[in-house]
Amino acid sequence: MRAKARHILVDSMEVAESLKADIDGGADFGDVAKEHSTCPSGREGGDLGEFGRGQMVPEFDEVVFSDEVGKTHGPVQTQFGYHLIEITSRTD
Repeated sequence: MRAKARHILVDSMEVAESLKADIDGGADFGDVAKEHSTCPSGREGGDLGEFGRGQMVPEFDEVVFSDEVGKTHGPVQTQFGYHLIEITSRTD
């Protein structure tokens, strides 16, 4: 199974929830990632490219390989911080 996803990484649950509300209200995920994500992928709008199961930390994997494609999920806490995750595609 493979997936493509974008994410936004921030340091706190509160910031993640605020950004999710902005996105749910119509803000562009990529623009929010460029402005707020602490991950280097933020420069690319949060794009992580394509990856397989097991390539990301378990909490991230669980969301990407089981939740609905095309929606913003999270905040998801990992050892790196709090993620908002948008699954852009997934194949079996």
